[in-house]
Order: sequence, then C-alpha cells, then structure tokens
Amino acid sequence: MFHKIFLALAVVLLACPLPLHAQTPKPTPTPTPAAKDKIDDSQQPNRFWQASVGGGHYMVALDRISAISRHKYLLDGGIIVDEVTVDALGQALARFYFLAPVTDATGSAAGSAAARIVDRGRELIDKAASNLGTNVQNMVVKKFPETTHAHTIEYRVMSVEELSGLYNSVRTAWESNHGRKFTIK
Repeated sequence: MFHKIFLALAVVLLACPLPLHAQTPKPTPTPTPAAKDKIDDSQQPNRFWQASVGGGHYMVALDRISAISRHKYLLDGGIIVDEVTVDALGQALARFYFLAPVTDATGSAAGSAAARIVDRGRELIDKAASNLGTNVQNMVVKKFPETTHAHTIEYRVMSVEELSGLYNSVRTAWESNHGRKFTIK
C-alpha cells in the first residue's frame, strides 16, 4: 500500500515541470520555538560528537573528522535534498538529510497547485504509516545492493531546523575540539 502511495506521489512530482528560478543563498535558519523543543544540543566532557536522530545514533571521535559540509541538490528533478555530511577517517561517510519536493521552492500558481497535491500525498503516507504502526515515512530509503554497500551511513531528519541544528552542533564540536551530543526528541 505504502509503495503505491509513494509511487503515485513520485509520478505527480515528476509530471509537474515547474520553472526553477535562480536563488540567492539564505542564512542558516534559527530554530523556531517548536523546533527548539525537539532539539537538544549540549557540550559533553569527552572528545566525541554524537547524534541521536529518528533513524538511529551516530558517534565519531572529533580527531577522526576530516571534513564536514552542508549542501543542497536536486534529485531526479523532483526532490530537493538538503544534506550534511560528516567525513571521518575510515571507511564510512555519514549523511544527514532533509527532503523537500521541488514545489516547496516555487512560488508560482502552478507550484501552489502542485504543493496542495504533495501535501495531500504526505497526509496519505502519514496515514498509511500510522495504520501500519510504523515510522516508515521517516526512514532512509536504500536500494540493495547499490546504496547498502556504498560505505555510507544515512539518517533522515524531518525539518530544515533540525538539519541546521545538527550542522551547527558538529561544526561547533569540531572547531572547539569539545565533545557535543545532539538529540532530536
């Protein structure tokens, strides 16, 4: 059932070609009061950065981090991925991302109509997940064997504010060399 809903939503997103306008970079958003209630970021007395998000827990020694980044890209012409990567010495790259339909970035009338369709699709996915008793709408989607063996550890967050908080936490920990624990409740 979920796959049919997800496929229908993907078809709608890909079938609505919308003009993309050049955008100027926006500053990192300040968490809203509601988002602040969901995020806990605290200094720790160790030299590790830890993140507990809906999909699991990640921990890395600060002296093993070689790079961090935050960037956006368009996936298959219909989904905007806002991603934070933590590159650590070793075999795996940690990726934390927030997904948004391309309609969220448009302000046109066509975008508004498509946004209503996308919102309805989100409601259907949430309802299906609730009926199944799962948290499937928050899970990372992987394709076996390509993404499961790609040496990446992936986590999905549910808002831009959560992703911004996560990026600020890992950046602060790495720059200060003081451990931090970031948790999304």
